[in-house]
Amino acid sequence: MSETERVCSDLDAALDELRGAGFRLDSIYPADDPHSAVLSRGTETVRVTTQPGVKPPSGMPPLTPEFVLTKAGVDGGAGRAGMLYRDLIPGRLGGRYIASLITIPEGGPVADWVHYHRVMLQLIAVRRGWVRVVYEGQGEPFVMRPGDLVLQPPGIRHRVLESSPGLEVVEISCPALHETFAEHELELPNGVDTGRSFGGQAFVHHAHDTPWSDFNGGEAQMTKVTSATNNLAQAQFVRCAGASPIRFAAHAGELVFGFVLEGEAQLDYREGFALGPADCFIIPPGEPWALSGASRDFRLLHVTTSRLA
Repeated sequence: MSETERVCSDLDAALDELRGAGFRLDSIYPADDPHSAVLSRGTETVRVTTQPGVKPPSGMPPLTPEFVLTKAGVDGGAGRAGMLYRDLIPGRLGGRYIASLITIPEGGPVADWVHYHRVMLQLIAVRRGWVRVVYEGQGEPFVMRPGDLVLQPPGIRHRVLESSPGLEVVEISCPALHETFAEHELELPNGVDTGRSFGGQAFVHHAHDTPWSDFNGGEAQMTKVTSATNNLAQAQFVRCAGASPIRFAAHAGELVFGFVLEGEAQLDYREGFALGPADCFIIPPGEPWALSGASRDFRLLHVTTSRLA
């Protein structure tokens, strides 16, 4: 199969032209601001790009730890399938992690297709609205609502079908730059096979009505992400139980990620920072921190990862 590279100034226009000529989309990247895609027609393959030479890494990029605080109010840029992506980790921690607040303003059917990702880790949590999705081996399509979370294991085929207006979800992926591959053969839904492993991980759908339990002076909804990833990652939703601060010990792994779903609190780290809805922060490994002065409606998505090979 021959492959050529075509450099363009407008990726969408180039994709429309090639599809009109009978090519099909095989992969596109990155999801948050696509600049490259691969299409095929018979034995022909074309890589079309606005950034020649920028390709997903062949190995895992080294971690560059740093403190990150991104405040709400920044509009998202156009991404894959008509979604808007707000960048939550601009420096990507050296290319190791990407996190986005993804919005679908209008709602209705989503111009998505059955696809999968070449990733080590990918989590999605709903902040506002609802979204109907379908996953390989997980039965019929289902609706995710605020407080729901899914672990999308590596390579699992899936599709976003429709959403409410103003849908907002938080997505965390590793590595930062990764491809989205079109699945041309498998149709979804394709039955139930809930015991299947995808890249050594299991699919998880955490429901918003999971019971709360005591957690570091506050309360948390624990998920099954830790066991499903073989201790690669941990995810929970955190809220305050009273006036006492919620204290977090120094983390020995890599990522310490917090996203404020609702409410306000004080981030007790270094000189201290006021947190509000849709604010996001990253704490460097090995450093303790706390949350204090939280409002009654405060909710935090908290994700950590272990040291990656």
